[in-house]
Amino acid sequence: MARRPHRRPPLATLLTRTALLSLSLSLAGLGACAGAAEVSMAFGEKIPPYCFPETNSGIELEVIGQALAYRGHVLKPKYYSFVRIPMAFRAREVDAAMSDLGEDMAAAGAHYGEPAVFYDNVLISLKERKLQFRKPEDLRGLNVIAFVGAIKRYPDWLEPARQDGRYFEQNNQTLQVLTLDKSRYDVALSDRNIFRYFTLQLQRERGIVLKPTVEQRFVKLNPQDYRPVFHDKKIRDDFNAGLKQLRDSGRYAAIYQKYLGDPLP
Repeated sequence: MARRPHRRPPLATLLTRTALLSLSLSLAGLGACAGAAEVSMAFGEKIPPYCFPETNSGIELEVIGQALAYRGHVLKPKYYSFVRIPMAFRAREVDAAMSDLGEDMAAAGAHYGEPAVFYDNVLISLKERKLQFRKPEDLRGLNVIAFVGAIKRYPDWLEPARQDGRYFEQNNQTLQVLTLDKSRYDVALSDRNIFRYFTLQLQRERGIVLKPTVEQRFVKLNPQDYRPVFHDKKIRDDFNAGLKQLRDSGRYAAIYQKYLGDPLP
């Protein structure tokens, strides 16, 4: 029986196979080199524009996710109430957490990363009230509403109001905007971008006309207050490397612009 001549695959097929093999080897090498892993991370339940749990999106998720992907890691977000984030990290329910929320996690084996986002907290009041906040005593006698965990960050400013029964924390920051507007509270302590996001949302989606507000900085911005924490030191190092690359490439600023529509503050 005559042997059939061996047919060589078409050149295009050979090139495709070669490219796929090269890609596979490159990816395998990246994973082996970087120790690529799925990284479960605790985030707050609702922190627009930083975190949208229903779509796994937001400024903070995109920044952290892309920074981890630089060395091949895959972010797996898990959502908790703010008070449970430190608990979940200490119990090792997650590999990392978006922040220590004012609790020192070093004793729990935390390795602190570089700040992924900057929460620029300010005191906000109605413009018509003409309130001035230069020292903690200026809050005396006023009803204050803040995000969960704020008193751990700023005890000097907020503890007197708490002792007077005039301090309240609220996880749903839409209510900060609404209750301040209706003068149920005199002062809101909030991140500028979060307060602005909810203000714009209420105006655009609900057609609510809100009174003008003013922001006053009461402490110096400290980016170190919101560093992510990791159980694994190498993953922390990989995250830091990816974050630097994001900043150097301009993609970090682009993520902010995507959600806020204007330049990074």
